[in-house]
Amino acid sequence: MSQTITEIDPKTLCLRINERSPEGGLFQGDRLNVHPDSHLPWRISPEPFWLTPDQHQFLVDLGPMLYRFYQASNLLYQQSVKGLQPGWIHRYLDAGKPDRTIDMGRMNRIKSHLPLVMRPDLLLTADGVRVTELDSVPGGIGFTGQISRLYEDLGYEIVGGGNGLVRGFYEAIRSSFPYDEPVVAIVVADESEAYRDEFEWLAAQLRDSDLPVYCCHPRDLHVDDDGILVADGDTRTHVDVVYRFFELFDLANVPKAELITYFSKKNAVRVTPPMKAYLEEKMWMALFHHPQLSAFWEMELGQDSWTSLRELIPQTWILDSTPAPPHMVIPDLTLHGRPVNSWDELKRCTKKERELVIKPSGFSELAYHSKGVTIGHDEPEQVWGEAVQAALSSFPDNPYLLQTFKKAARIEAHYYDFFNDTMRTMHGRALLRPYYFVHDGEPQLAGMQAIVCPADKKILHGMTDAALMPCAIASDKR
Repeated sequence: MSQTITEIDPKTLCLRINERSPEGGLFQGDRLNVHPDSHLPWRISPEPFWLTPDQHQFLVDLGPMLYRFYQASNLLYQQSVKGLQPGWIHRYLDAGKPDRTIDMGRMNRIKSHLPLVMRPDLLLTADGVRVTELDSVPGGIGFTGQISRLYEDLGYEIVGGGNGLVRGFYEAIRSSFPYDEPVVAIVVADESEAYRDEFEWLAAQLRDSDLPVYCCHPRDLHVDDDGILVADGDTRTHVDVVYRFFELFDLANVPKAELITYFSKKNAVRVTPPMKAYLEEKMWMALFHHPQLSAFWEMELGQDSWTSLRELIPQTWILDSTPAPPHMVIPDLTLHGRPVNSWDELKRCTKKERELVIKPSGFSELAYHSKGVTIGHDEPEQVWGEAVQAALSSFPDNPYLLQTFKKAARIEAHYYDFFNDTMRTMHGRALLRPYYFVHDGEPQLAGMQAIVCPADKKILHGMTDAALMPCAIASDKR
């Protein structure tokens, strides 16, 4: 470039990003409130989200901690099934799931298998970073990779680099497979249709590098006696790895799901993330804080990681409607300065005491994209009480969680307003989403998106009035 990045005015940068973005931004977001000239379903920032060097190092170190957490969670479930840990652990994690799903997760063949992709949702609060979600079937790999490349082309040094998410995705799969170049089918079902464009882009980028990666609908898979095949032009090629981009609660609606499972059992194809519904439960955050399990977590995670994660993961409880005996209390939950014995007490708490969140745990369409979430201090007492009762009534078929509310710190972000043809400043709150790919058992930070939402939004997620951008490390040269 003939100009340095600091010599180009912000509006020009935003328009360049827009011009070089595919229509829709590789994501079928809400286009109703988006200007027709904007290619992206979010506000465009002229710069990445700046991390301090310390924040970046923290995020690099977070990946191995979270991977150990997944390893320990996998072990805890299996030990609970075998009777080496309390049986209530696996009964919670299996609650509401059909026997077929439970049996799939317990297959000996996948006993040690863990997700190859991890993406936590992180809030930047006044007290530091807090983890609100852990996702091992995350969207955004493609469109975050695409915008990372755009911002790098403008001259920014992006976390993970402009190609980190693209190459990192395949390298993680390759490192877990005995062949040098496994054939990968990214299978996107109807329930995840909004993400098809980004995964088709990701697969195309890898094929441009002569790597055998294909994105398809499950109905377009073919089978023969040896396994699963995918179309490659006029021919069909056998698939080594199915990258599963569909939720296990939706399995009954996924065409050819039984064939995928059948060939997985025969070891003719590897499915990743592994079909372990228990690993995709949010209730792990509650089990992590359960006092009866603290010795297990400390031993499996190590003192440093255990201590760090206790700070990062908000206090969480499973809303189990089973009545507690009078002499028992819910650990670490108090109202009016007194321990709580019954969830019914929550229905009558003050607005200050309602700084709590109710959310579905996992095996339900309500558990994704911030559906089914109720924020206590945002609702009148009656509505909050009804939400508590609805959550209790849904147990055990559809467990809900109670979690302490963490408020994100206020920050500033700049964006181009297409409607008024001017740059604007938004006072907002940030959600950070780092993507970790596991290579040979070692998680690596491959890329990262930041979403800055307007400050009045309590639930932070992708939306048309939020700014979405990749991340970069701030330096004294800024």
